[in-house]
Amino acid sequence: MSLIVNKSERKMKKSIAILILVTTSLFSCKQDHKSTSDSVKNVQSKKRDKNVYTKYLYTDSNGGSVIIQNSFPKGGIRYTDSKGDIYVYAVFWTRISNETDNPLELKIDFPLNSYEVPSLSGKYFKVLIPKDTMTLEKVPLYNYGLTDLKPFFDKNIDKPSSLKRTINPKESSAFYVIALSSIKKVGGTMRTGLSIKEQNLYYKINDKEIQCGSINLENLTLKK
Repeated sequence: MSLIVNKSERKMKKSIAILILVTTSLFSCKQDHKSTSDSVKNVQSKKRDKNVYTKYLYTDSNGGSVIIQNSFPKGGIRYTDSKGDIYVYAVFWTRISNETDNPLELKIDFPLNSYEVPSLSGKYFKVLIPKDTMTLEKVPLYNYGLTDLKPFFDKNIDKPSSLKRTINPKESSAFYVIALSSIKKVGGTMRTGLSIKEQNLYYKINDKEIQCGSINLENLTLKK
């Protein structure tokens, strides 16, 4: 009788051990999968950050925020207009994320001006805004995915540039900005970026700051 009980106990213990082993194995697999997934997300985030020159976080009194990301340049390509004048240009993008409870009304206007940039030896730039919508999938592409720029320049080089967009709560929107200079070669480093002061928008090319528009949201504070 004792022998039968011992055999039953041994079988039961063996079954429990197998069950524990299987459960542990499944849990470990889930943890590994989650870790791998998080790693992929982190790698993708780092890849995006490599293309971001500046990132500004603005908060409001309700705990909402507006995030502005400005890219590094791509380009440095020449463009020749119908008069034979030679320009060189660089392509940038700006992405705005609206994490507030209200729609963000964005208005940008660059008049038909050439802006002097002191840090680039007195060189002058025009600022143009293509109507194309920038997306994060285009970040690795040549000129951030902008194509057929010559027809765009031919049509818009002597016109002011403007942009109006509504960014709904919990949504993001990105747009292109092109800095165009009537010189054969731009010497030195060029960096640009959009920022907010009160409800006014400013676009900066190196040490040249240009007031260029406005937003409707009030009481935003830059978080440092």
